[in-house]
Amino acid sequence: MGNKTVVEKDTKSLAGERQLPLPDLVREALTRLRAMHMAEELAAGKRYEDSGYVLVDELGRALNGRQLRERAYKVMDEHGLRRVRLYDARASCFTYLANNGVPDHLLARWAGHTDVRTTKRWYVKPGVEDLRSAADTWGGLASVSTPAPA
Repeated sequence: MGNKTVVEKDTKSLAGERQLPLPDLVREALTRLRAMHMAEELAAGKRYEDSGYVLVDELGRALNGRQLRERAYKVMDEHGLRRVRLYDARASCFTYLANNGVPDHLLARWAGHTDVRTTKRWYVKPGVEDLRSAADTWGGLASVSTPAPA
């Protein structure tokens, strides 16, 4: 097992079996990736394996965990991003969505959770800057003029 093979597993619950709408940016990236796969398949000829996976090497073979990490870190480096584990990137996405007004029940559905509390507990992790609006609100409390006592 380890990083030599891809292990397929069922989802943890039926909530994990879901359809998700793709943002346009993701749809466009997947369309470009598919065109790249088609060019690689043409170049490889009979050596190409149609594994059915999205993230594959130039011969169509599914990437294992180590290969996924290495490629993700390369993309992060190329774009000047701090390296984070892929699992942590998932939490960052849910934190971003939560901070931008996506309701809890939709976050849970997107995450494939039946219980909103799971999503909030394990995936929404506000950082210091995420607390800025709360700090500004507290600042407003101190600046409110109150009538002088009579």
